[in-house]
Amino acid sequence: MTMLPPPSLRLDLDTAALADNWRSLDRLSGAARAGAAVKADAYGLGVGNVVPVLAQAGARDFLVAHWSEVPAVLAHVPADRIAVLHGPMSEADCRFARATGVRPVLNSLAQGARWVNTGGGPCDLMVDTGINRLGLALSDLGDPLVARLAVDTLMSHLASADEDVPQNAEQLARFRDVSAAVPARRRSLANSAGIGLGDAYAFDVTRPGLALYGGIPRAELVAAIRQVAYPRAAILQVRQIEAGEGVGYNAAFVASRPMRVGVVSLGYADGFLRCWGARGYLRYEGAKLPLLGKVSMDMVVVDLAAAPGAREGEWVDVPYYLPAASERSSLSQYELLTTLGQRYRA
Repeated sequence: MTMLPPPSLRLDLDTAALADNWRSLDRLSGAARAGAAVKADAYGLGVGNVVPVLAQAGARDFLVAHWSEVPAVLAHVPADRIAVLHGPMSEADCRFARATGVRPVLNSLAQGARWVNTGGGPCDLMVDTGINRLGLALSDLGDPLVARLAVDTLMSHLASADEDVPQNAEQLARFRDVSAAVPARRRSLANSAGIGLGDAYAFDVTRPGLALYGGIPRAELVAAIRQVAYPRAAILQVRQIEAGEGVGYNAAFVASRPMRVGVVSLGYADGFLRCWGARGYLRYEGAKLPLLGKVSMDMVVVDLAAAPGAREGEWVDVPYYLPAASERSSLSQYELLTTLGQRYRA
């Protein structure tokens, strides 16, 4: 088979930072043990790249959203460590759960009935304490079906843990009431931001996602979390443009002077969306290269004035310290990771 030529997009992962982030979050979880949300292909960084590192660091609980995400994770960890957040929407989902050994997260009486009527067994249960997404309604907790569930992990999800608002304490109080009413082997409330709220929110298992991958949803985590993802792109072409010439679609940038510019292999198909345009830049050996004009699907153009030594085929860095990149692009830290696309290669 003919080998692929070298890529013009790279996503370098600091796996030591990834492992350290999990260890830090596990430590900050107090008496609880940190799990790992690895849905959306490990937040865009690749299940195959991430899950073995987290398992080696000590993670034992892995969460995905879709049933279709199970096989990739199952290739690296035992089935009983995997939970599927969206729950069983059909008998086929129940059969798949039993055949593989992964746990469904039940979100409603209908899902609970579907699970019990097809044979039951260990499951997780999500209860809605105020986010009003997936989760069993508090008013349904007294239904006899709930007592028939063999609940491994009783869960809820915080809506506003990245803010200091009364809703956090309200959800905590409701979850404590739920925990007293529903027998379960373990309890879990805190996501990444919830870990930053303190020990009261940790219970038995925490479920970090964003912070594992370098995101910082609360100031309490700044010292504990390191950058993990480092996107890099190649310069496809170096060219000279003259005063009065436009760059890119709609000539959104017009040169006021002769300029040496670089065309870089990076675009909105790679998660580098058009919102980066006005304030965005890339870096070459530390020098800042301002973006010129609109971001295209596969290319951006940068000013090479600060990098006279930059040549075609060389690499430029995409600044991706997530809190700063979020502020600059107006994208959430979650979006910055999960929109990266499929064209990066290690």
